[in-house]
Amino acid sequence: MEVIADAREESVLIMPKRTDAWLKLVHVVTDVEAALGRMLQERHGLGLSEYRALQILSRSPNSELRMQELASHLRLNQSSVSRMVERLERSGLTVRDLCPDDKRGVFAVLTDKGRSRLESAQPDYEAALTVAIKEHGCNELLSASFAKAG
Repeated sequence: MEVIADAREESVLIMPKRTDAWLKLVHVVTDVEAALGRMLQERHGLGLSEYRALQILSRSPNSELRMQELASHLRLNQSSVSRMVERLERSGLTVRDLCPDDKRGVFAVLTDKGRSRLESAQPDYEAALTVAIKEHGCNELLSASFAKAG
């Protein structure tokens, strides 16, 4: 019983530090994403999720994905992605196409105009991301994470 009590005491001491670190990370990510979103909207007329959707579609085979796959990549619900793709379609950046194997399935497809907008926005996105990461002191954290993964 003494070992369990010691473990609980240690856990109580560690938890506030871990919770504080987690909250700090959440705030940093939120701040970085807000800065990226503002820049993309001001310079390119794109929201952050829209930019990410164009980026994901550009990296997909034939520059297309089923709507539910795009939703999964973006970590958004299907309804939100449908509305977003509709906005992108009105701007000529994507089109929707029926799945040839399953007429109920719908693909989001990147257009040439969408690829061009993405390519125009990418340097600004990368520059803004670099600045935001430096401002928040995340260089070492990201470098260490990628070194372990690679």
